[in-house]
Amino acid sequence: MKILLIEDEREMARLVSALVSHAGFNVDVAPSMDSGSQALRENSYDLLLLDRRLPDGDGTSLMRTAREMQPGIRVIMLTALDALADKVSGLNAGADDYLTKPFQGEELIARVRACLRRPGGEARPPVVVGSLSYDLRTDDVAVNGSIISLSRRELMLLRALVQRVSRVTSRESLLTEIYGYHDDVMAAALDTIVSRLRRRLSELEARVEIHTVRGRGYLLAEKGL
Repeated sequence: MKILLIEDEREMARLVSALVSHAGFNVDVAPSMDSGSQALRENSYDLLLLDRRLPDGDGTSLMRTAREMQPGIRVIMLTALDALADKVSGLNAGADDYLTKPFQGEELIARVRACLRRPGGEARPPVVVGSLSYDLRTDDVAVNGSIISLSRRELMLLRALVQRVSRVTSRESLLTEIYGYHDDVMAAALDTIVSRLRRRLSELEARVEIHTVRGRGYLLAEKGL
């Protein structure tokens, strides 16, 4: 499951991102509506954690755009605006849940899990490349119809690449998606994960290749194309 957090307060973003990551979710962070919209255009998300007071406007105005881009996405508002009228307007604007700051980490994760359990939204078909199938909703990966297991980092790398099949994903984007904004990690670590994933996919005869685009990043494509 992948989550987008749109929060402009750096410390709050760091804390929420850490909580969500430690609970087993993959999280991207954006500090504004503009950068959040860009993330929604480039990636697929299951849940949006959305602040209301953002540098470029009220976060509620982003919900319609998010649902147009990704109809099945859930939205939880995280905000200091705790008046009843604010809660009602946020829910009426389309939020699935509304959590006011400050909040306990346990409550946030419980609400995230409850929100993701709810039925509804459009089911997205798995991404199929060669003999590989990746279900972005469940993070299930199959080769020739059989579910396979990957390490957490390999899975995050593959998820990032399958969402941009036949398009280059920059090294910077991959490092952020795999390790997060706040991890101090050597760039060579990415090359190690790419090498491991290449070897694994080759052993499984997945009929896909991870191409190195010198000076730019990596690209996933069906073998032979």
